Amino acid sequence: MDLIPSFSVDHTAIVPGIFISRMDEVGGSVITTYDVRLKRPNREPVIDVAAMHSLEHIIATYLRNDPTWKEDVIYWGPMGCLTGFYLILKGSRPSKEVYDIIYRAFKNVSEQESVPGTTAENCGYYRMHNLDMAKWYAEEFAQYLEENKDDPKIYEYPKTERLTTEQGQQFYDS
Repeated sequence: MDLIPSFSVDHTAIVPGIFISRMDEVGGSVITTYDVRLKRPNREPVIDVAAMHSLEHIIATYLRNDPTWKEDVIYWGPMGCLTGFYLILKGSRPSKEVYDIIYRAFKNVSEQESVPGTTAENCGYYRMHNLDMAKWYAEEFAQYLEENKDDPKIYEYPKTERLTTEQGQQFYDS
Protein backbone atom coordinates (compact mmCIF):
# COMPACT_ATOMS: atom_id res chain seq x y z
CA MET A 1 0.00 0.00 0.00
CA ASP A 2 1.35 3.44 -0.92
CA LEU A 3 2.12 5.89 1.85
CA ILE A 4 -0.16 8.91 1.54
CA PRO A 5 1.62 12.24 0.96
CA SER A 6 0.76 13.75 4.36
CA PHE A 7 2.65 10.90 6.05
CA SER A 8 5.82 11.86 4.19
CA VAL A 9 5.94 15.22 5.97
CA ASP A 10 8.51 15.29 8.75
CA HIS A 11 6.22 15.85 11.73
CA THR A 12 9.22 16.23 14.04
CA ALA A 13 10.30 19.35 12.13
CA ILE A 14 7.01 21.00 11.15
CA VAL A 15 6.17 24.35 12.71
CA PRO A 16 2.86 26.18 12.80
CA GLY A 17 2.06 27.65 9.42
CA ILE A 18 0.14 27.38 6.16
CA PHE A 19 1.31 24.59 3.85
CA ILE A 20 0.16 23.03 0.60
CA SER A 21 -0.69 19.49 1.61
CA ARG A 22 -1.74 18.26 -1.83
CA MET A 23 -3.02 19.33 -5.23
CA ASP A 24 -5.48 17.21 -7.18
CA GLU A 25 -7.00 17.53 -10.60
CA VAL A 26 -10.73 16.90 -10.56
CA GLY A 27 -12.75 17.23 -13.74
CA GLY A 28 -10.11 19.40 -15.37
CA SER A 29 -9.89 21.75 -12.37
CA VAL A 30 -7.24 21.93 -9.67
CA ILE A 31 -8.25 21.46 -6.02
CA THR A 32 -5.67 22.40 -3.38
CA THR A 33 -5.62 21.15 0.20
CA TYR A 34 -3.85 23.39 2.70
CA ASP A 35 -2.53 22.28 6.07
CA VAL A 36 -3.21 25.14 8.50
CA ARG A 37 -1.05 24.00 11.40
CA LEU A 38 -1.55 25.73 14.75
CA LYS A 39 0.58 23.44 16.93
CA ARG A 40 3.91 21.65 16.55
CA PRO A 41 3.04 17.94 16.35
CA ASN A 42 4.23 15.73 19.20
CA ARG A 43 5.80 18.73 20.98
CA GLU A 44 2.97 21.00 22.06
CA PRO A 45 -0.33 20.10 23.67
CA VAL A 46 -3.03 19.66 21.05
CA ILE A 47 -5.97 22.02 20.72
CA ASP A 48 -8.78 21.44 23.20
CA VAL A 49 -11.55 19.46 21.47
CA ALA A 50 -14.38 21.85 22.37
CA ALA A 51 -12.31 24.87 21.29
CA MET A 52 -11.38 23.07 18.05
CA HIS A 53 -15.06 22.47 17.38
CA SER A 54 -15.85 26.15 17.96
CA LEU A 55 -12.97 27.25 15.72
CA GLU A 56 -14.29 24.92 13.02
CA HIS A 57 -17.77 26.49 13.15
CA ILE A 58 -16.61 30.12 13.36
CA ILE A 59 -13.92 29.94 10.69
CA ALA A 60 -15.96 27.81 8.27
CA THR A 61 -18.74 30.39 8.54
CA TYR A 62 -16.28 33.24 8.04
CA LEU A 63 -14.61 31.65 4.99
CA ARG A 64 -17.91 30.76 3.34
CA ASN A 65 -19.13 34.34 3.75
CA ASP A 66 -16.00 36.17 2.61
CA PRO A 67 -16.96 37.94 -0.65
CA THR A 68 -13.60 37.26 -2.31
CA TRP A 69 -13.07 33.64 -1.24
CA LYS A 70 -16.49 32.08 -0.65
CA GLU A 71 -16.88 30.70 -4.19
CA ASP A 72 -13.54 28.87 -3.90
CA VAL A 73 -13.99 27.33 -0.43
CA ILE A 74 -14.77 23.62 -0.58
CA TYR A 75 -13.99 22.55 2.98
CA TRP A 76 -12.65 23.73 6.33
CA GLY A 77 -12.26 21.10 9.04
CA PRO A 78 -10.06 19.83 11.87
CA MET A 79 -7.19 17.39 11.63
CA GLY A 80 -7.68 14.18 13.54
CA CYS A 81 -4.48 14.85 15.50
CA LEU A 82 -5.96 18.17 16.75
CA THR A 83 -2.90 20.21 15.76
CA GLY A 84 -4.58 22.15 12.95
CA PHE A 85 -7.12 22.31 10.16
CA TYR A 86 -7.45 21.46 6.50
CA LEU A 87 -8.66 24.07 4.04
CA ILE A 88 -9.62 22.85 0.58
CA LEU A 89 -9.92 25.47 -2.14
CA LYS A 90 -10.67 25.48 -5.84
CA GLY A 91 -7.61 26.50 -7.84
CA SER A 92 -3.92 26.61 -7.16
CA ARG A 93 -2.42 29.32 -5.00
CA PRO A 94 0.89 29.41 -3.15
CA SER A 95 0.53 29.29 0.64
CA LYS A 96 1.58 32.95 0.89
CA GLU A 97 -1.50 33.93 -1.12
CA VAL A 98 -3.74 32.16 1.39
CA TYR A 99 -2.06 33.88 4.36
CA ASP A 100 -4.33 36.94 4.36
CA ILE A 101 -7.65 35.07 4.46
CA ILE A 102 -6.36 32.70 7.15
CA TYR A 103 -5.00 35.56 9.23
CA ARG A 104 -8.27 37.52 8.94
CA ALA A 105 -10.35 34.42 9.76
CA PHE A 106 -8.42 33.81 12.98
CA LYS A 107 -8.51 37.52 13.93
CA ASN A 108 -12.28 37.46 13.38
CA VAL A 109 -12.73 34.80 16.08
CA SER A 110 -11.99 37.38 18.80
CA GLU A 111 -14.96 39.48 17.63
CA GLN A 112 -17.48 36.67 18.06
CA GLU A 113 -19.99 36.69 20.88
CA SER A 114 -21.39 33.27 20.01
CA VAL A 115 -20.58 30.22 17.93
CA PRO A 116 -22.75 29.84 14.81
CA GLY A 117 -24.66 26.62 14.23
CA THR A 118 -24.77 25.37 17.80
CA THR A 119 -28.26 23.96 18.06
CA ALA A 120 -29.27 20.31 18.06
CA GLU A 121 -30.69 20.84 14.56
CA ASN A 122 -27.45 22.37 13.20
CA CYS A 123 -24.64 20.42 14.88
CA GLY A 124 -23.78 16.80 15.62
CA TYR A 125 -22.67 17.60 19.15
CA TYR A 126 -23.88 21.15 19.83
CA ARG A 127 -23.01 21.07 23.54
CA MET A 128 -19.27 20.58 22.88
CA HIS A 129 -18.08 24.15 22.26
CA ASN A 130 -15.78 26.54 24.10
CA LEU A 131 -15.78 30.05 22.66
CA ASP A 132 -13.39 31.49 25.25
CA MET A 133 -10.73 28.88 24.53
CA ALA A 134 -11.33 29.20 20.78
CA LYS A 135 -10.60 32.92 21.10
CA TRP A 136 -7.41 32.17 23.02
CA TYR A 137 -6.11 29.71 20.40
CA ALA A 138 -7.12 32.01 17.56
CA GLU A 139 -5.31 34.99 19.05
CA GLU A 140 -2.22 32.88 19.74
CA PHE A 141 -2.13 31.68 16.11
CA ALA A 142 -2.89 35.12 14.61
CA GLN A 143 -0.06 36.65 16.65
CA TYR A 144 2.29 33.86 15.53
CA LEU A 145 1.34 34.47 11.88
CA GLU A 146 1.98 38.21 12.31
CA GLU A 147 5.39 37.63 13.84
CA ASN A 148 6.44 35.06 11.22
CA LYS A 149 4.75 36.38 8.06
CA ASP A 150 8.05 36.67 6.17
CA ASP A 151 9.60 33.41 7.40
CA PRO A 152 9.61 30.83 4.57
CA LYS A 153 9.43 27.89 7.00
CA ILE A 154 5.76 28.70 7.77
CA TYR A 155 4.93 28.07 4.09
CA GLU A 156 7.11 25.07 3.18
CA TYR A 157 6.67 21.54 4.52
CA PRO A 158 9.75 19.82 5.91
CA LYS A 159 9.92 16.56 3.95
CA THR A 160 11.26 13.24 5.19
CA GLU A 161 13.26 11.15 2.77
CA ARG A 162 12.39 7.47 3.05
CA LEU A 163 14.89 4.77 2.19
CA THR A 164 13.43 2.22 -0.23
CA THR A 165 14.78 -1.26 -0.99
CA GLU A 166 14.94 -2.72 -4.51
CA GLN A 167 11.75 -4.62 -3.66
CA GLY A 168 9.97 -1.35 -2.83
CA GLN A 169 9.92 -1.75 0.96
CA GLN A 170 10.15 1.60 2.73
CA PHE A 171 11.88 2.31 6.02
CA TYR A 172 9.88 4.69 8.20
CA ASP A 173 12.47 5.51 10.85
CA SER A 174 14.73 7.60 8.61
